[in-house]
Amino acid sequence: MVILGVVMVLAGAGLMAAEAHVPTAGALGLIGLISLVAGGAIAVDASGGGPALVIVVALVLLLIAGAALATVVRGAASVARKGAKTGAEALVGHVGVVRNALEPVGQVFVDGALWNARLCAFEEPAVLAAGDHVVVEQVKGLTLSVRRAEEWELEI
Repeated sequence: MVILGVVMVLAGAGLMAAEAHVPTAGALGLIGLISLVAGGAIAVDASGGGPALVIVVALVLLLIAGAALATVVRGAASVARKGAKTGAEALVGHVGVVRNALEPVGQVFVDGALWNARLCAFEEPAVLAAGDHVVVEQVKGLTLSVRRAEEWELEI
């Protein structure tokens, strides 16, 4: 029985470690927590510990492993809520400078790269000349949809 308890403790620890790397919203960690506590109780009981010692060991394992699991799940949940911050999608809202006039397609310089760009559909038809500031509204493939930047957007 002691070997079963040790195996359950190791399996529980493995499942809790897997929770930190696999997005299961706490399912693997909860199963691992139960296995860890039950395995510890079985191992202590099978090795001759009294009922009081079994309860104390189970509670200590539950508190320590539960706190660790809560920390891991909370951290994973906060990371999962955040959206993409890289790639073309991250350009939306950024201010750029027109390099080649947009009539209707030209080039803008945004975040250290030169992009093909066109005026947004809702923007009134006008030619944006080189040096004008624009704001990225949308990304379609490798072409940005931009609009003329407002004064307050340039101050940020």
